[in-house]
Amino acid sequence: MHILVVNDDGPPTTSSSPYVLDLVRALQRAGHTISVVLPHQQRSWIGKAHILGQNIKPYYYQPPPAPDSNQPLPADISYVDTGKVSPRPLPSDSTQEEWVLIDSTPASCVQIGLHHYFKSRGPIDLVISGPNYGRNTTAVFALSSGTLGAALEAAICGVRAIALSYAFFDRNHDPKIIKGATNASIRVINALVENWDTRDQERGDKVQIYSVNVPLLAGVEKAKALWTQMLQNTWRTGSCFTEMDVSEEEDWAPGEEEEKIREAEGTEKEEDGKKVGDHMRYTHKQFKWSPKFTDVYKSVEEAPPGNDGWAVQHGHISVTPLKANFMHVRGFEGEIEI
Repeated sequence: MHILVVNDDGPPTTSSSPYVLDLVRALQRAGHTISVVLPHQQRSWIGKAHILGQNIKPYYYQPPPAPDSNQPLPADISYVDTGKVSPRPLPSDSTQEEWVLIDSTPASCVQIGLHHYFKSRGPIDLVISGPNYGRNTTAVFALSSGTLGAALEAAICGVRAIALSYAFFDRNHDPKIIKGATNASIRVINALVENWDTRDQERGDKVQIYSVNVPLLAGVEKAKALWTQMLQNTWRTGSCFTEMDVSEEEDWAPGEEEEKIREAEGTEKEEDGKKVGDHMRYTHKQFKWSPKFTDVYKSVEEAPPGNDGWAVQHGHISVTPLKANFMHVRGFEGEIEI
């Protein structure tokens, strides 16, 4: 099977994209043809966006060599930082593995991967987006997720897609747990693909995307995989931005910022606009994206079993079948009286 792998976390790094290399290696060992197009930097929380008004520039990434399957796992995952990026592709006669990086969004990675590279490898049968650095359970996460956005883009291009996310519970990137999550993911991916058509026929409807969330826990290889619905929740406790005094401005890298966001919970400040006559005078400030994950955790705790957030919270693998559309609300018909 020819699989296109994309993500929203960028090329492999321990700080912001620690899982994709292991997944690609496992898919290759399973006998699949793997083509890879990734954003050249962190592009989380961007949904299914495309960037207009600029040409997209590719870079070329040579990943570290595949380790010998007979060798023990490395003591840590720092080997993922040893890949190389080049502004030009390798010579046409080179046999070295090479991925494509583009300075755009996950959805654009899908478009470019499907239509502009890899023609000699034959048609792409499946798009796998991920594994995301963190869970994509519940509507609050999914609606902003670049991982889900790339899968949606694949679906509206007529290609089946699986959005894969790893839900971590601490910062310990234990190689054995990552390997277990990868093996569990391969098992789930194979089962979904092998039975895709049968499920569509049995239900009389077509699944375009499976959103899969795998908990990064010891023993995840033996975890149950459950059909789930996506929990419909909301941001409930105020702004997802933290105010910053201009004096506090500092340089930051997008990949590093995603790591901080996944750890932090934002703080709230009072509105401080001051009315002067008929006008408002404002304190000059900046804003940093800092969503309050407690909103998600509380919504999961309050919801009944069966949703994606509940499944992952209890150590199960969540599999949510999705369609790539905004489903209308039924019951509204005829002329609107105004």
